[in-house]
Amino acid sequence: MGRRILFITTDQQRFDSLGCNGGTIARTPNIDALASHGINYTRAHPQNVVCMPSRSTMITGQHVATHGVWMNGVPLPDDASSIAATLRTAGYKTALIGKAHFEPVVDPFGRFVENKVAASGDETAFHVMPDGSRVPHRGFDHLEFATHSPAASLHYSAWIRENHPEALGMFLPNLDMDLEVNSKGGGDTNAPQVHHNPINKEWYHTDWVADRTINWLDSLSTDDDWFCWMSFPDPHHPWDPPQSELGRVNWRDLDLPAGYIADSARREEVLRNKPAHWMGWYDGSFVSNYEAPAKWIPATLTADQVREVNAMTHIENELIDEAIGRVLTAIRARGWQDDVDIVFTTDHGEMQGEFGFLFKGPYHVDGLMRLPLIWKPANSAHVAPSVVDAPVGLVSLAATFAAIAGLPTPEYVEAPSLPVSNDDARSRGFERVLTEWDSVLFDKVVRSRTIHRDGFTCTTMGRGTLHDGTEGELYDHRNDPLQQVNLWDDPSHQSLKSDLLSDLRDNLPRTVMPLRTCDAPV
Repeated sequence: MGRRILFITTDQQRFDSLGCNGGTIARTPNIDALASHGINYTRAHPQNVVCMPSRSTMITGQHVATHGVWMNGVPLPDDASSIAATLRTAGYKTALIGKAHFEPVVDPFGRFVENKVAASGDETAFHVMPDGSRVPHRGFDHLEFATHSPAASLHYSAWIRENHPEALGMFLPNLDMDLEVNSKGGGDTNAPQVHHNPINKEWYHTDWVADRTINWLDSLSTDDDWFCWMSFPDPHHPWDPPQSELGRVNWRDLDLPAGYIADSARREEVLRNKPAHWMGWYDGSFVSNYEAPAKWIPATLTADQVREVNAMTHIENELIDEAIGRVLTAIRARGWQDDVDIVFTTDHGEMQGEFGFLFKGPYHVDGLMRLPLIWKPANSAHVAPSVVDAPVGLVSLAATFAAIAGLPTPEYVEAPSLPVSNDDARSRGFERVLTEWDSVLFDKVVRSRTIHRDGFTCTTMGRGTLHDGTEGELYDHRNDPLQQVNLWDDPSHQSLKSDLLSDLRDNLPRTVMPLRTCDAPV
């Protein structure tokens, strides 16, 4: 049998949030240690920059065009390919603890397993597959779900209701009474989705996810092989960490992010040189996705609000790092420290003030696309630490987990396992990484396809509400790391643009049609 696997994900975390990636605000010693003793990927991209499509890529090893979760609210089918199922068939004990989000959260009629399994009292749910076999949901023997508050019908919600009912009203609801992303402001600056949460730190979902992970690991036999996906809901908005922890980072002491353009005239000039949906979101005239409050206008964002959002985010990042440290201590206590591979990443990034924006959406820039990705192979694997600069995608995770387990690459995956060095990346052809976006919401259509290769990011906009199919973005990261100069129409870059677009078309899988129904906004 292969090595054991701890897969750690966060939700909506930036590459530069970690000390090992140049971050200077949050203290992240446990994650930084994984990077220093493992492989740190400096150009890892998701295949979509929102939750459900990206998470579906992680578990299937497929691009969005293939697995078909083309936007939030489109559920991943029960019989979709799953690396957890593959590992379970090979003898692994499997668990997913924390945020799953392969199915819609907005589910008033309880149609989806993720929103029903907590109430059932069962450890998992079972499905009958096309071949007649009976398998647990997504291949996980054990499920315990959480999201950003105790509002949904999940395990964390039930735990709060049963043990700490006084905490139910302490969180800021992520959705308002109209089931739209809550635009309510709070904190010291009235920043959207900022909230001073009086909850005890031990009751907050970050500690709960770590506690439940430790509990599941303690239930295993010493000689069990296991795959555990520990999935933290933070630092995704709402930004409402326990109020007791606010002293960790004082927002008044923070510098503004490098990507925040303080001069509004300069900021608007940069946005006007991007495709039209950028300026449309900024001034509130084109709200095209469900990833930010529909009633909030980014042009109203102040510098102090950016500082406070950054402070709250980094407080959450510190809490996650400390929770990871507790889980790693529990693994050492079981004597597994030499035989566990640890993979850490997130599903997508966060604007966090860049270009005058918060949240996320159809914007393929580093704030949303460049992700932290760290693989710490088990000591028994004798893999040398390295920093890999080649472009890689989350689409490679499933094959990587199979390789760790000593299994052949599953036929359903569309990317090879992650390289362990730059030489390995070159020899195995890691030259490009691809990202897709499609959304049809509020009667507005946005479509884009992106390739990152050779230090350039090139995005072509498909036909939609604001775009006729000729617009796009092209950025030279070496000379413009903040992606403020769009070279799409620059005469000196037309040959390069044509080459990148041809490469994109040649390597992106054809979309499986027809597109599946979007059952909910999120």
